[in-house]
Amino acid sequence: MDTNTIIIGASAAGLSCAVCLQKSGIPFTLLEQSTSIGNEWKKRYQRLHLHTPKNHSHLPYLRMPERYMKYVSKHEFATYLEDYVKAFNIKPTFNQRVIKVEQGEQRWVVNTEAETYTCKNVIIATGYAERPVKPRWRGLENFRGNIIHSSEYTNGKPFKDKKVLVVGFGNSACEIALCLYEHQAKPALSVRSGVNILPREIAGISIVEIALLEKWLIKASPVLADWINKPVLELINGNINKYGLRKSVHGPITQMVREGKVPLLDIGTLALIKEGKISVFPDVAHITSDTLKFSDGREEPFEVIILATGFSPSFSEFLINSDKVCDVHGIPHVSGQESKLRGLFFCGFHVSPTGMIREIGIEARRIAHLLRKKNHPG
Repeated sequence: MDTNTIIIGASAAGLSCAVCLQKSGIPFTLLEQSTSIGNEWKKRYQRLHLHTPKNHSHLPYLRMPERYMKYVSKHEFATYLEDYVKAFNIKPTFNQRVIKVEQGEQRWVVNTEAETYTCKNVIIATGYAERPVKPRWRGLENFRGNIIHSSEYTNGKPFKDKKVLVVGFGNSACEIALCLYEHQAKPALSVRSGVNILPREIAGISIVEIALLEKWLIKASPVLADWINKPVLELINGNINKYGLRKSVHGPITQMVREGKVPLLDIGTLALIKEGKISVFPDVAHITSDTLKFSDGREEPFEVIILATGFSPSFSEFLINSDKVCDVHGIPHVSGQESKLRGLFFCGFHVSPTGMIREIGIEARRIAHLLRKKNHPG
């Protein structure tokens, strides 16, 4: 099967690329390993909402319905993806798990478990949330309680009255801790490194809209943008050291630009920490059958450990010579433009202060423009 472009992954990034290529008259085949659109969103924990407002979270050429809440739920976003496919008559090829992508002399060769495809260009749009990252601690095999990754968490109902340690301090970790508290569990957070905390809104204005107003400053100097915003954030957050948290050496914008890490967009977790309703511990040092020893010497019993330790991309498993276009962590050097391997593009791998989904739309349009120029030079 031969086409101009193969798009791998039919979630937000892949669908955005498909519609932008369609608008540009570029033939493509869209491959998706699951059986339906929005499948990965439907499987995630029930409380999940986008942390960016809906007016900055739509895909190219189709805004979200007015009836959706300001911060869209995971169910609404999954429905939006389904509606997006119908609106543009996009027809993904499902059940196509890619096992090998290799650059040939003239064409790229994409092998799935069922088919072989050839094409001029490949767009990898599989995203970050592919392979759960699970730390290994000394004594982990001795723990008699339940250990799950955040990708397996649904809600806090099964953990009522249980002492639960959530490992991590990202948006998922803190929202899961909040959910556990709402279901009468006894949550705690294990926080290994320094953190940045941003409120989701300031005076009713979303933090994304504030970042858009500062876009020129962020581009010119992330460090200066952090310095200007620092007094406001300190006033809102207070002295987080008092609660067992340590401020990151970089400000939130610098952290995103330099390290590709999203700071916490707080929706109430910090207030519960300050009230003593969510405990904070440092890194786990050692585990016994029912207790955890932490790096500061404290030792506490827990019945459940939830690993909100993130994900890593999985495309390096199938992309031959991925080391030429990625860093040591498997993150592409560039997203939204052609890589060092001619005809290979990535979409959805750039962490932006103005929102990941908004950035996906920008990247998809740019890729379509570049492919149109390749097809019609001059």
